[in-house]
Amino acid sequence: MIKKIVKRDGRIANFDLAKIEQAIYKALLACDMDDIVLAKRLSLRVYEVLEERNYDKPHVEEIQDIVEEVLMQQQLPKVAKKYIIYRDNRTKVREMDSELMNIYKGITFQAAKDNDIKRENANINTDTAMGVMLKYGSEGSKEFNKKFLLKPRYGNAHIEGDIHIHDLDFYNLTLTCCQIDLTKLFTGGFSTGHGYLREPNDISSYAALACIAIQSNQNDQHGGQSVPAFDYDMAPGVKKTYKKRYLANLIKIMSVLKPEVEEKTVKNIITKIEKEFNLVPTIDKDDFEKVLRQVLSSFCTPEEVEKIEKFVKKEAWKETDRATYQAMESLIHNLNTMHSRAGAQVPFSSLNYGTDTSSEGRMVIRNLLLATEAGLGNGETPIFPIQIFKVKEGVSYNPEDPNYDLFRLACKVSSKRLFPNFSFLDAPFNLQYYRPGNYHTEVTYMGCRTRVIGNVDKDNEIVTGRGNLSFTSINLPRLGIKAQGDITKFYELLDEQLDIVVEQLLDRFEIQCKKKVYNFPFLMGQKVWLGSDKLSYDDEVREVIKHGTLSIGFIGLAETLVALIGKHHGESSEAQQLGLEIVNHMRKRIDAEMEKHQLNFSLLATPAEGLAGRFVKMDRKLFGKIKGVTDHEYYTNSFHVPVYHKVSIMDKIKIEGKYHPLTNAGHITYVELDGDPAKNVDAFEQIIRAMKENNIGYGSINHPLDRDPVCGYSGIINDECPRCGRHEDEGRNFERIRRITGYLVGTLDRFNDAKRAEVKERVKHGRI
Repeated sequence: MIKKIVKRDGRIANFDLAKIEQAIYKALLACDMDDIVLAKRLSLRVYEVLEERNYDKPHVEEIQDIVEEVLMQQQLPKVAKKYIIYRDNRTKVREMDSELMNIYKGITFQAAKDNDIKRENANINTDTAMGVMLKYGSEGSKEFNKKFLLKPRYGNAHIEGDIHIHDLDFYNLTLTCCQIDLTKLFTGGFSTGHGYLREPNDISSYAALACIAIQSNQNDQHGGQSVPAFDYDMAPGVKKTYKKRYLANLIKIMSVLKPEVEEKTVKNIITKIEKEFNLVPTIDKDDFEKVLRQVLSSFCTPEEVEKIEKFVKKEAWKETDRATYQAMESLIHNLNTMHSRAGAQVPFSSLNYGTDTSSEGRMVIRNLLLATEAGLGNGETPIFPIQIFKVKEGVSYNPEDPNYDLFRLACKVSSKRLFPNFSFLDAPFNLQYYRPGNYHTEVTYMGCRTRVIGNVDKDNEIVTGRGNLSFTSINLPRLGIKAQGDITKFYELLDEQLDIVVEQLLDRFEIQCKKKVYNFPFLMGQKVWLGSDKLSYDDEVREVIKHGTLSIGFIGLAETLVALIGKHHGESSEAQQLGLEIVNHMRKRIDAEMEKHQLNFSLLATPAEGLAGRFVKMDRKLFGKIKGVTDHEYYTNSFHVPVYHKVSIMDKIKIEGKYHPLTNAGHITYVELDGDPAKNVDAFEQIIRAMKENNIGYGSINHPLDRDPVCGYSGIINDECPRCGRHEDEGRNFERIRRITGYLVGTLDRFNDAKRAEVKERVKHGRI
């Protein structure tokens, strides 16, 4: 007689025939067979088989195997199938409980420095209460989606490491990112959920509401928030501020020179000119002053008119400039301190600027750069917003261009603070969309590298109001290893993975399409997303999210090439040629899918942060340690030349620049400098110009940026602070600002193990 069983975790429990009977009965019910008598008879037969086979303490799995046998022997294949499904689902639940609880234990009881999962995103402090709570939700959601939402083909491909579904925790919840048109949003005002915010009326309000808009939209999406034309968006705020300061100073000087003229009269003069001539005071035009001069000359002497005009213009400009600086300073402080996502991280914000040549727009750019250069309260380097200066011939590139001085200032600031990065509107793949004077057509990059401009809807090939919907990356090195040097086999494997990813992205797209406007109270409810102004509260978002992109990414091109031919593209022209052929093959396939489905499929040079170490760990287990492929703790970021490979600045730019036209969903190239580039801004500018001339779309320059939080010294710190002589082990650690994928992090403690290893192995690139 069987009295005991062995459970899955090894514990011994009492044998209970009723549990077998109940499991069979549930399978019968699933086939519309409500027959408890049959269930009892079948369970007794299971018991008989157990005794016939001399089981003393059968394992649970052995009992379940016999149940399936008995059901098939009794000519009940449909019931057997339902039982197998039931058994499989129970296994998934147990696995999820076990895996998830172990993950939760690590999140709960380990510090971030000891737990790689807590350092997946270096922008999140997971040692805080809200950071831990965010990880609970994130990891629980991932497990649920893997076990119950993803179709087995996609789920298995992700779990086994063939592909990586980014932001899996948000799979059924939202979209990735958005490029926000602040001008449209601010016109008439907007709401963040409770109450209405009026249209701003000065530059300080413009800057404050920009932060609020970024923060609010961040809570509707899992990715970043980008402003495509920050200078154009803020310029009206400068105009309104100048108008206010002009009037205030006019009243001020009139009270001194003409005290008999009442303040009310002065205000009426301004109002009359505005209504009758449609003119207001502006920084760089004197149309208003001409009319005002005529009005004032009726009761002021020519000398008094001249004195009034000079004083008012000078003071209004000075006060407006100061107000603009304070607004930009406040914006930077806000975006480094205000929080989103349950208070666990600051908004992932990006500002693009540099092409507004108006006096107001230029004032915004200059003061934003100056505030960035000054740093935060104690001189710290701002981590956010990610800033991108748009370089354009005829606008900012050459000394005779109207914004060249701002480009020069951007180089100076970036040489000290690592921001701004630089985008290049003259790169052919960006220039094709450019329409002079229309900032909606100026290609925008979101901080880490995302690019959204092309559209199957040709009437809406613009940057504003659009973003990425989701992206999934392919493990290229694994395909290279499996192909064993057979290029034809490699492409067969690659096409198989591309098929899976396309299907998976379409599956996710269908889930996203079923969301309603009310699921995105700010993104859709406040008409931020392109076309959402045509939707009602209960409408599905299907028709408007078609303007977004579905991106297929890749990682580790360098390791793939080594696996295929023994060298990467930084080592041989043959490898470079093969690398370009591989990426071009992917792009052609993706373009074909775009035409087939009439959706914006695009190819992404994946910003691999957490993914960099995930794939290589799995592949090392499968294939062992392969020199140049799996022997590092990370796979190389997208198409980059490996960080440990010694190469000149110019060669790196030339090699990687060839891949920018192919990766239309986003890309970045950066070089590593030694020493302090702030001491040689000419050399810094020369590198940026080299990027532009080699058709880089988006680039940046990395250099050491350290700070002693005790004495406040900022610069390069080795083992000892140059200012106070303090060593790092004598109290607080030195701050080490480093770039990770595209954004900055103020401490290496938040880098995951793979990215720590990568930073440690980065070599400085030689002369240009």
